[in-house]
Amino acid sequence: MFPGQPLFHNAQMPEDADFIEIAELTQQRTGLNLCDFNSPGKEWTESVMLQVYGVAMSLYRARRFRREGVKADLIAEHSMGIYPALAVSGSISEGDALELTCRVGCCMTGMGKSRQYALGCIVGLTLEPVLSIAENNGVYPANLNTSRHFLLSGERHNMEAAEVEALAHGAFSVKLFPCDAPLHTPLMAEVEAEMQQVFSGYRYLEPTVPLLNHIDQDFLSAADIPDFMMRELELPVYWEECYKALRKAGAGTFLEVGAGDSLKKYNRWIESEAARQ
Repeated sequence: MFPGQPLFHNAQMPEDADFIEIAELTQQRTGLNLCDFNSPGKEWTESVMLQVYGVAMSLYRARRFRREGVKADLIAEHSMGIYPALAVSGSISEGDALELTCRVGCCMTGMGKSRQYALGCIVGLTLEPVLSIAENNGVYPANLNTSRHFLLSGERHNMEAAEVEALAHGAFSVKLFPCDAPLHTPLMAEVEAEMQQVFSGYRYLEPTVPLLNHIDQDFLSAADIPDFMMRELELPVYWEECYKALRKAGAGTFLEVGAGDSLKKYNRWIESEAARQ
């Protein structure tokens, strides 16, 4: 399982040969030094750096699993996790995954120059009131992670209003995070032409390991990938449905390949809720 953008950069970096190679590749293909974590250019924001860092750590941890003899039977991805997932599935190279992440991230920064956007993490409410809150405030569901863990996205002032309404409806917690662009919402259509130009510049091979997409839980073919790359920017991540599809396909052991353990936590919630029903 390849997670999306991490919330923070861990200053304590690994020192083994695999990490050194990934760090060198990251700097060559993107310009980002993973250790000093300073902006390499004017288009770089903290979000772009975290996106590239997250992909680099996923690629590193995938190498470590391979070195330990762990072989994936299925691959799943969440949000920006599509880029390392494509590389580990054999569809693109590690370098292309890093470069794609950088180019997509820098493209998204343009949206934040004229408007302020935010993500809002809502915990404790069910889907129906969350969708109502989104509609009432002109924002959109971005991540449907579990039956009670959701991310909304939209303009900052609208997200602040949605936060107030969610708390009034009894949400356990609501946290807002600034972001460069309203990822996984229809608002991303603003940069569709530029993004499609980016995605069309790469060659995608057939995945050698089945790769489940987070929108409709189908396995991606090489022909599907360019279109999916754009669709996934404009449509929500349905993680709970992905997890159920993986279980139905026979998955029994789940490994999170990246920074943090958010997907493991979602999976535990989904399993515990299923056990109560």
